[in-house]
Amino acid sequence: MERALTCERTGLYGDEGLSLATYLADWLRTKEEVLKPTTFVRYRDYVRADLIPSFRRLALQDLRPRHIVAWQEAELARGRGRTTVYRIGATLSSALGSVVRARLIADNPCRHAMLPRPVAQKRICWNPTQAAAFLRHNHTHYGDQLANLFELLLGTGMRRGEALGLHWTDVHLSEKTLLVRWNLTAVNNNRLYLGHPKTKASRNWVSLSPRVAAALERQASLAQASQPPGTPLEGLVFCQPDGSPLRPQGILTELRRRSEEIGLPQIGVHDLRHTAATIMISSRVPLAVVSKTLRHSTLSTTVNLYGHLLPHAARDAVTAIDKALTRADRKDHQTAPASEDRAA
Repeated sequence: MERALTCERTGLYGDEGLSLATYLADWLRTKEEVLKPTTFVRYRDYVRADLIPSFRRLALQDLRPRHIVAWQEAELARGRGRTTVYRIGATLSSALGSVVRARLIADNPCRHAMLPRPVAQKRICWNPTQAAAFLRHNHTHYGDQLANLFELLLGTGMRRGEALGLHWTDVHLSEKTLLVRWNLTAVNNNRLYLGHPKTKASRNWVSLSPRVAAALERQASLAQASQPPGTPLEGLVFCQPDGSPLRPQGILTELRRRSEEIGLPQIGVHDLRHTAATIMISSRVPLAVVSKTLRHSTLSTTVNLYGHLLPHAARDAVTAIDKALTRADRKDHQTAPASEDRAA
């Protein structure tokens, strides 16, 4: 009765016998149906390999910020990277957020104990000259489907998984557009998974420039050459000879090998997307248009990612203020004598 009255008074209905390990295992099962496979595998590994072994003996209601701080310090002391420890802690925080919403505990202990979010590494992008040299090298020395794939990635800013999941039925060369409907990812760099794009905004139409459209036309010719005459193009645009998907890791390997051949800085496949964004912004394409082209969910996402590339926008803004004030000042100065004469 005392426990029931306490629950009614506090609004908390936690089970004193429920261990944190048991709750984490149950929480993980509920997430398997709602998370993307790559995200779920990461959560599963963190919960099973790190969180459950570390907090096995602790009751859910007894968890305090000091326990989380001690765990983080111990992980760092044994050589774990700060980014890895932060991500494991973020997984724990997500699980405890569900506990708070279920009114099993009053507050999320991670809120007072988490490591600061690691500073993102500085992105390395190619300039237009380097990007053009890379594409030219691919077409001159290889002329294969990867040359067309790199043309697509750099010419549209599409994500690697979106390009690898692209189907011919979603390519409309006569209208110079394509539709992003699928995203190919590798779970643990092993099992391939064809799912939906990253966000709702990512599932959208993409315009094709003349050179990207030409690359897709070349790719269509390559695909038709490997099929019986008259067979419609319906499968993946970029694929193995048997029609199976290309492996994402293989694209990265080829990107680095081919860029090294001509002495370009080593970048990742996703950095091709950043290169496309950088070229657009440096060419003074309005940020709202860049955001739509990259299919970001919000304009603020684009600003947060690429705001540092906009010094010219800041200069243009203050110059516009200066010009407006100067024009207004000159106008007032020119009209002032006539007003004074009428007053006299």
